[in-house]
Amino acid sequence: TVGNTATGQLAVTFAAGDAAVGTTNVTVATKTSAAASLQTDNTMSAAVSYGGINVSSQSSASEAITKIQKAIETVSAERSKLGAYQNRLEHTIKNLDTSAENLQASESRIRDVDMAKEMMEFTKQNILQQAATAMLAQANQAPQAVLQLLR
Repeated sequence: TVGNTATGQLAVTFAAGDAAVGTTNVTVATKTSAAASLQTDNTMSAAVSYGGINVSSQSSASEAITKIQKAIETVSAERSKLGAYQNRLEHTIKNLDTSAENLQASESRIRDVDMAKEMMEFTKQNILQQAATAMLAQANQAPQAVLQLLR
């Protein structure tokens, strides 16, 4: 889905898979701003939450490391999903390009065949016309030859 928001930004939404799981929104700002944002489903934002990280003791630091590792794993999983989405889109684009090229080639072959058929028909009609003209000329000469013999 593509749409303009009231803030002058362009929002693009790619939906891949089940819509109940979540969506990925990509927002690109206008030319006057260099901002760009990427928004993923709620699972990602909950897993990467930075609240409650405490490193004042060994046990809390160990807990913080566990949270950070979980966040890294979640980010990696989301990156792999985005990579899969990108691969699917690229594959679809390549297939559409190939289909368009094949369609153009087919249309060209059809036009070429039609042109050859019409040229063959034109040549046939031209030969028939020349033969008819020659036969008419011979038919006109026969009575004149008889008239000359009678004179």
